[in-house]
Amino acid sequence: MIVRVPASSANLGPGFDTLGLALGLHLELGFDLARSEGAEGSEIAAATQPADEGHPGVRAFRQLGGTGPVWIRSRIPMGRGLGFSGSARVAGLVAALAQQRGPDFAPLDEAEQLLHVATALEGHADNIAPSIFGGVVAAAGGHAVRVPLPFEPVVIVWVPPATTSTDQSRAALCASVPFVDAVFNVGRTALLVASLTTGNIYALRTATEDRLHQDQRFEHAPGSRRALEVALEAGAWCGWLSGSGPTIATMCAAEDAEGLAAALPPEGHTKILAIDLAGAVIER
Repeated sequence: MIVRVPASSANLGPGFDTLGLALGLHLELGFDLARSEGAEGSEIAAATQPADEGHPGVRAFRQLGGTGPVWIRSRIPMGRGLGFSGSARVAGLVAALAQQRGPDFAPLDEAEQLLHVATALEGHADNIAPSIFGGVVAAAGGHAVRVPLPFEPVVIVWVPPATTSTDQSRAALCASVPFVDAVFNVGRTALLVASLTTGNIYALRTATEDRLHQDQRFEHAPGSRRALEVALEAGAWCGWLSGSGPTIATMCAAEDAEGLAAALPPEGHTKILAIDLAGAVIER
């Protein structure tokens, strides 16, 4: 059996550690549905090379009692701000539960446990929640709620060759912010959720502005700042630093996607993606 989990783009500008969306770019983890320790003849083991035990997906699988080998393949680039570790952890946890619950298990059957355990492993829920539920998700205080979307935007990600360490990036952020900046981000986050819910694309550019984290992160990724500026100049509805970067995510209409992608700086590669609405799924 295979667990298929989407990548994610976190923060969406002002929604630091709170907002994220799932992307049509996936990680897959294969496992045996029923396996006891020491069982032989595993179809998964025979078909592909088992993943290393240090992989975050395998570690999450073991965390909930998963047994036997697993294989993992991923189209999600590592260290680029697209939620690779969160997707891997969600996949491992879903696989472990499926192995224990049997063939009728569906990830949303135990979404609360998945959210709790995966968030504890990841440290924050903004990547975890969309990888579980799909769509745009607001997560806080142990709760995750899908934000309804009345339209179908395209998300273009610009992925540079450099990588970013999430832990180092977070450690470099200020421990406190001016009151006016906190109010600024609260207002933008509220506006962003309202704009997405109503399909008001004209407010999205203002709604994705940020004063908490992006400027500090752009100091170490000036090419990403320029890519965001270029995207907005080229007509993107909005854009943001994806997670801790260095990837930039932008949103636009489907008919404008090819032109916008072509306008982005050549030193990064682009992916034109849909918002994944399914979240974590099991393919039998």
